[in-house]
Amino acid sequence: MLKNLSDNIVIVGSGLAGYTVIRELRKLDKDIPITLVTQDPGYFYSKPLLSTALAGKKEAYQLITSSAEDMASQLNITISTNTQVNSIDTSNQTIQTGKEKIKYKTLVLALGADQIRIPVNGDAANELLTVNDLEDYVKFQNKILDKKKVTIIGAGLIGCEFANDLIIAGYEVDVIDMATYPLSRFLPESVGRYLQDKLTALGVNWHLQTSVQSIDHENTWLKVTLNNKNTIQTDVVLSAIGLRPRIKLAESAGIATRIGILVDRKLQTNLSHIYSIGDCAEVENMVMPFVMPIMHAAKALASTLVGNDAFVKYPAMPVMVKTPAIATIVSPPAKDVIGKWNIKEMDDGLEARYESDSGTLLGFALMGSATAQRSALTKSLPAILD
Repeated sequence: MLKNLSDNIVIVGSGLAGYTVIRELRKLDKDIPITLVTQDPGYFYSKPLLSTALAGKKEAYQLITSSAEDMASQLNITISTNTQVNSIDTSNQTIQTGKEKIKYKTLVLALGADQIRIPVNGDAANELLTVNDLEDYVKFQNKILDKKKVTIIGAGLIGCEFANDLIIAGYEVDVIDMATYPLSRFLPESVGRYLQDKLTALGVNWHLQTSVQSIDHENTWLKVTLNNKNTIQTDVVLSAIGLRPRIKLAESAGIATRIGILVDRKLQTNLSHIYSIGDCAEVENMVMPFVMPIMHAAKALASTLVGNDAFVKYPAMPVMVKTPAIATIVSPPAKDVIGKWNIKEMDDGLEARYESDSGTLLGFALMGSATAQRSALTKSLPAILD
């Protein structure tokens, strides 16, 4: 069966990227036909809250702000929920779902990303959990109910947020990472160690410069064996080592991909009438899995989709790390810039500036009382994509 909506904008994915594009479109055109197709239930919630909700004893339903029905009504769109898109026919401009074939004039892929799962040996390897959406959060919350110990693989942004949240919620927490200190991708070592000390003071146990070899059942526990031969006795193991953009659907349709789905500054793929946005999209060699880049990209894309071509621009966009143990805001320097970190201790905080030889500010990391300088320093940073 072909649903013939030849003027239709079809958006695949009901995360922040998909819904934000629709909100921006509706500011510009209240009547253009829009169909949202999602493999999820289609409700709207704030995904960043998943790593901070346990301490507040939040149930999954409490994180939902609008149902799919509410979103359809608010935005004047058609939503097909719990629907997998199996293929894209770019020649005939249709997508094939498990239910029907849908014609599109313009297709937007807002597919998101999956948690990376490392290969692990052991008879309990299949018990390794990830939290990437609300359904995952429900499984994780149920798994740790009446338990005491949680082990986290990954000392990056999400791993540190979960560690802090679980400690506040009353759990014993171990964190494993190959790096020498937490948030090593974002912070200079002394600043990362400062965060580590704050979380250690709360009770987090660190296992750094090592990785997981196996996870096995041991009586009522799980035994995590590390490559350094140390072991951890735990109830639950959570993997939080990063995200991998969902690109298989695009690849199978002949859409160019690399790390993510390749798009130009208008967020258009190599094929006409097909665009991509959010965690799955790669623009100018960058995949930006954060809220603010999505907001900027959605505004530009909406303008392009209604006929007013706009190029995405990314200003400096500091990221707040949700670790109540110590307020942390980071704006990492671009990978190709040359400079050095200049670090200053403050009362109950640290200020780290990444500066060029001439003193130009290229990035920063602020902790504790230093976070008050966020606005002033952000104004001095170069744009990420101008």
